[in-house]
Amino acid sequence: MAMSHLLSPLPSLTFFQTGTLTGRSSLPLNSNTQFPKPRLSRERAATFVLQSKGDDSVDASDRIISAVCYFYPFFDGIQYGKFIITQYQPFQLLIQPLFPAIKAFKSFPFNGFLIFLTLYFVVVRNQNFSRYVRFNTMQAIVLDVLLIFPDLLERSFNPSDGLGLDVVMSLDSTVFLFLLVSLIYGFSACLFGQTPRLPIVADAADRQVL
Repeated sequence: MAMSHLLSPLPSLTFFQTGTLTGRSSLPLNSNTQFPKPRLSRERAATFVLQSKGDDSVDASDRIISAVCYFYPFFDGIQYGKFIITQYQPFQLLIQPLFPAIKAFKSFPFNGFLIFLTLYFVVVRNQNFSRYVRFNTMQAIVLDVLLIFPDLLERSFNPSDGLGLDVVMSLDSTVFLFLLVSLIYGFSACLFGQTPRLPIVADAADRQVL
């Protein structure tokens, strides 16, 4: 009996013309039937929107302010490139558009110190600026403060020739290249709304930005 039930022919399906599925059970099919649409909770929807924004979540003004700040340590340490700039013409061509700004920065001896105070107290300590701006500004300040060490070393050890001069030239060129790479990396990353993190400098900047 069970075997005959299993071997019995399947019910015919005639829904193409009648719009219903006929057989042992009848299930009406209506093309106008509307099914409930899945809904996202407000929290999940907000998270989805924030993730979809990506780099666009940083305002354009914040990007520009953060990017410009990375010129400060580069201008302040441009003297470390005196050897490499005079020896290699590509560096001259790269730096030449910045000569007017560098000249204005170096025109007054206390410009660097005044800019340091302005950036730290007006920007970093100002909660009206976003944390993105304050972090990048503080990172540029820390990078500039680190220039004290090669400056002290060069003042205390200033050979005129021989192996000592070669060591000083290598040190100055290394500092200059690090400043140049930091400028290019920090400036371009900020323009794209990303957060640049410089070695050593980033952790110190994080501790200063509340």
